[in-house]
Order: sequence, then C-alpha cells, then structure tokens
Amino acid sequence: MSAPTTTDPVARARDAAARESWAEAYELLHDHDRHPERGLTADDLSVLADSAWWAGHIDESVTARLRAHAAYLAADDHRGAGLTSWWLYYEYAGLGRPAAAAGWLHRARHHLEDLPDCPEQCFLAMTAAEEASARGDHESALAASRRMTALALACGSPDLLALGRQAESRVLLAAGRRTEGIALLDEAMCAVSAGELSGMVTGWLYCLALTQCMEAADFARAVEWTNAAMEWCAPPWTGSPPDGNADTAAPATGTAPATEDTPAAMTPLPMTVPSGENPFRGVCRAHRVEVLDLLGAWALAEAEARQACREVPVDCLESAAAAYYAAGDVQRRQGRLEAAAVSYGHAHELGRIPQPGLALLRLAQGRADAAVAGVDLALACRSDPDHDVLGRARLLAARTEVALAVRDLPGAARAAAELDALAGAADGGIPLLRALADTALGSVALAERRPGALLPLRRALAGWLELRVPYEAAQVRMLLAAACRAAGDEEAARLELGTARAVFERLGAVPDARRAAALLSGGSRRRLPGGLTTREAEVLRLVASGGTNKDIAGALVISEHTVARHLNNIFAKLGVGSRTSATAYAYAHDLV
Repeated sequence: MSAPTTTDPVARARDAAARESWAEAYELLHDHDRHPERGLTADDLSVLADSAWWAGHIDESVTARLRAHAAYLAADDHRGAGLTSWWLYYEYAGLGRPAAAAGWLHRARHHLEDLPDCPEQCFLAMTAAEEASARGDHESALAASRRMTALALACGSPDLLALGRQAESRVLLAAGRRTEGIALLDEAMCAVSAGELSGMVTGWLYCLALTQCMEAADFARAVEWTNAAMEWCAPPWTGSPPDGNADTAAPATGTAPATEDTPAAMTPLPMTVPSGENPFRGVCRAHRVEVLDLLGAWALAEAEARQACREVPVDCLESAAAAYYAAGDVQRRQGRLEAAAVSYGHAHELGRIPQPGLALLRLAQGRADAAVAGVDLALACRSDPDHDVLGRARLLAARTEVALAVRDLPGAARAAAELDALAGAADGGIPLLRALADTALGSVALAERRPGALLPLRRALAGWLELRVPYEAAQVRMLLAAACRAAGDEEAARLELGTARAVFERLGAVPDARRAAALLSGGSRRRLPGGLTTREAEVLRLVASGGTNKDIAGALVISEHTVARHLNNIFAKLGVGSRTSATAYAYAHDLV
C-alpha cells in the first residue's frame, strides 16, 4: 500500500495501524499524545493501546485503554466500552492481577450482555467457555463456544470465526472427543496459514494451537505449527540475524561446550520485548524448544531457550518457565546435573512445577526418596488428565522409572497400567502416548522377569523411531538389550547396545553413553579378572572413561557413598592405590 499523503499524524497512525505497522503507529500517537491540547478519540486511544502492546509497552497499553474506556462511556458507546473492558480484563489477567481482571470482566458483561447480538459478545462467549471448561462443565463450555461461532458467522468476521473454531476445538479435546476437536483446530489453522487473519488473532491461534497440540500429545502437528509460527514471527531482516538468534541455524543433534555465550546453567534474563518486535515471538520460540528437545536437537534447544527468555513479554512468563524447564531436561540428560538444578529452579520461580524432570534429576543424584516424593506430589496435583494428557503421561512414565529404581515393582506396575489406560482411552490413538505406555509396560515386564517384555519394547522402539524421537528410542534399546540377554541372545543384545551408545554419544547424553559402553564391554566376558564383581567392573570401566564419583553415581543410579565403597574394594582386590593405576589395570585387562 502506498503511504498516506496527509500530514495529520493521527490519520497517518490510523493508516499504519490498518497496515499493522505497529511501531510506526505507536511513535506517531505517542508523540501526538504528549500535547494535552491535542485530544485523541476513543477509537484513537484504542489504537494507541494496541500499538503500545505490540511495541512492548504493556503499562502504556493499559493506561491508554483505561482512557479509551472513559471516552467510550462519555460518548454512551456501550459496545466500545464493553470491548475495551474485555481487553482490560485480558491484560490485567496476563499481568497477574486477578482482582482487577475480574472487575473489568464484570464491567464488560454489564456493558454487553443486554445488547442485541453483536460481534463484541464473542469475547464474552469465549471467556464463558474457558470458565466452564475450568469447572469441568463441558456441556456449558461447548454451548458457549458454539454461541461464539454463531455470532462470528452472523457478523462475517474471519478473526472471530477462527477463534470460535479454536474455542470449540479446545472444549471437545478436554471432553475426550479428540477426532472432532482436532478437525476443528485444523479448520481454524487453515485461516492462519492462508493469511486471512489479523496479526493479533494469528499470534493467538499459533500460541493456542501449539499448546493444544502438546497437551494432546499430537507431536506431528506440534512440529508443523511450531515451524510455521517461527516463520511468521521472523523479523523482516536480511542476512544474519542479530544477537545470536538461532532461527536460521542448521538443526543440531550434538551438545555444545559451555562457553561465555552458552554457560553451564540457564541464568535469569530480562524478559522484555524490544520496541517493534513481535510479542508472540518469545512465546512461539518457547514451544519450539519443547519440540527441538524431543527431536534430539539439544544444543539448539538450549540456545533457543535462552533466546526465548529474552523475548517473552512480561505478561507471558509461563512461556519462559517452560523454556527453563526444557533446558533443564536437556542439561540433566547430558549429565550437567548442577546446571539442570538451576534451570528447574528458575522454572519454579516463574510458577511451573518442574516435574517430572526434577524427580529424575534427584534419581540421578542418588536421592531416590526425594524422587519418589516429588513425582507422587506432582501426580496428586494433576489428578485430571483431560487438561494436559501429555503432562499426565510423562509423570506416569517417570513414576514407573522411579518405582523400578527403588524396586517398588507393584508401584511401577500400577503407574504403567494407568499410562496404558490413558493411551488406550485416547480417541483415534496417539502415537506419543502409545510409545510412552509400551516403554513403561516393557520395563515393568523386564523387571518382573516375565517372558513377555520383548513385545511391548519392540512396539515402543517402533513408535519412537516413527516419531523421530532419538533419546527415548535409545533408552528402549537399552531395555531391549537386557531382555535379549535374559533370553540368551547375546548378539542381539550387543547390537542394541551398540546402536544406543552411538545415539547417546551423538546427542551428548554422557551418562547414558557411559552406561551403554560399560554394558557392552561387560557382556563380552563371563569371568572377570582380579576377582571383581560385575558391579565393580562397571565402576572400574567408568573410572577408566574419566568419570568422577558423581558421574558414576548418576550413570549407575547409586549414591556417591556406594561408589566410594566400590572403589575401595577395587583398589584392595587389584593391589593399586590410585584411579590412574586402576585405569591402567582396566586397559591392560581389556576391561575398557
């Protein structure tokens, strides 16, 4: 569109807003508003509020919207006052001020509920659907979302219609009607991908769809919409992105060493949006971190988590919490346990319960009791799986792993059975849930020494490979190796261990790679030199590989005290007095 010829800054700002050039509109209106004699209409104040929000000035946005509400009231415009009240409810809720938000929602209803049908009432219907869903009243939520869709169709608004489809989709998914819910979500996202919607609604739908896909464990859609969202969020520059932005980086599958740019632990970062940037960018990037984590692009995931925390607006800190949590998962699996603890701590500070990652961290540190307590408390707090199917499933998978580590076979079996039921209850089947459930079932059968462990483990491996989730696939290969050895098939066991070790080394999962190497070497001989036990040989191999006592404890899921005791026994049996001499013995006797 050609630039307007008028010199009136307000007219130019209106034009800029119509083109969604929000930084330009903000500068024009902000400068004009500095002069008290130059009044702004209620509509112009709403544009100032919108442009201030897009420019990252949340406080100014709220102030301008308060003034717009007063101006609409003075003009006896209840539709304008009602819509502005709803936006104030939305902004105050995002800023963590629930009392103010509730007051403005009440005002929005006061302004709009008694009016004839109008587009502004769509927002009230959307809120009513959210509130009913939170109460578990799916019938009322569905009625409210369908009222929103009917109002949107009547007024011919593509924005409101897409939001209505999304709202109805969310209700259906919460009610367990997965096939219908996903179909409606796909329909809403068609309007997004076709570029038919405003920037605000486009950003909303990307965020909502990504959240829904992850909660519903629909990994394929999460990957697709994450890539599309980041492309939409990309700034209009050419060449290399500034500030170390990783958007254009090639996918990484290994780990990066800690440097000044990528320190060992995620540290708190300022959470502001530079003027003129897309406020949805940090939120979408936080979702991307979760996807990259599952795909095994760990170095890129951690870099993206750091960038997301720089970009997340102050009213979306839950996205920063998710990024910190995902970074903690990466660091934990790489054996960077202290860094993981710091990242989980930051996630907790921002309001996220850092489970099951923290429980698995405690298990790796040899604190099994803390692991059990943490995951059990998280499961008790998340008793309803409808809202977040994947979150519940991950907790149950971790509960199975923790129970097996403390030899609580009945507890592990109960968690695996619930996970299996959760995967089986999913309408249409969910590959990610099925792979989690089969992994848990196979691990329990293996621990119980039942002959049926191979079947669910083979299904789990096929599921993870189809989803292209490498770390979990390699973990299943470790279980398969144990099952093959128990069945007397040493060759198959070594094949699985070799493949798992290669994947762990490529990902940078150091403790797992050492464990696979130790098992691979240990399975090749029946009689160990020096009178070593199998466990002592495992410890010696890890010592020879350069592992500290803490590393060895994490790899073998034992305490550091137990590691020290094993080392004393090893030194006594071999007649050596240092780790260096023990390492030399290991190499001399082909233990490494």
